[in-house]
Formats: sequence, C-alpha cells, structure tokens
Amino acid sequence: MENNQSDDKSLLITQKAIEVLRTVFDPEIPVNVYDLGLIYKIDFDPADETLHVDMTLTAPGCPAADFIMEDVRQKLLSIEGPKAVDLRLVFDPVWCQDMMSEEAKLELGFM
Repeated sequence: MENNQSDDKSLLITQKAIEVLRTVFDPEIPVNVYDLGLIYKIDFDPADETLHVDMTLTAPGCPAADFIMEDVRQKLLSIEGPKAVDLRLVFDPVWCQDMMSEEAKLELGFM
C-alpha cells in the first residue's frame, strides 16, 4: 500500500514539475523549455524527497544559460512536496530540433 502512495506522490510531483517547466522560457525563443525538449529527466526520489532534473540548453554557449537555470530552479523549488531540487545541466545527448514537441515545431515554423 505504501508503495502505491509513493508512486502516486512521485507522479503528482512529476506532473507539477512539467506544469511549472512550461512557464520557463528562453528569452530568445518563444517556446517553453519543456516543449523545446530541453528537459531530459524528471525523477522524484521519495526516500530523500529530492526532485532530480536533468536539462540541457539549445547550445552550450547559450548567453541566457544562468537566467534559464535559475528560473527553472526557483520554479521547481516552488512545488509542494520535494524538500530539495537537484538540477543538473547536461549536454549528452546533444540537443537537436527533433527533440521539440510538435507544438513547439509548429510555433517556430519547423513544420
């Protein structure tokens, strides 16, 4: 029974994380970081109540990197449930336009 509650809590926190990530935008691109495909992993660990998120940027030298990372961190910290956020910036795999949602591709004129 406890395992189901843990799974339910993890799912709920993951859904909330996706909601808040859809409010984070690269200032140069009118699409949120989630639909751009910049979020590689969202994993809530109920044992230590930490939300682990791996994300990337459209380019390693992105001039807005600090702004975007801090916005993501602050919005994830606002979620009720996790006591900590482990946000990691990764560049493997390298981001490409194929990682964008269909909506993002439409918004940016790639379809």
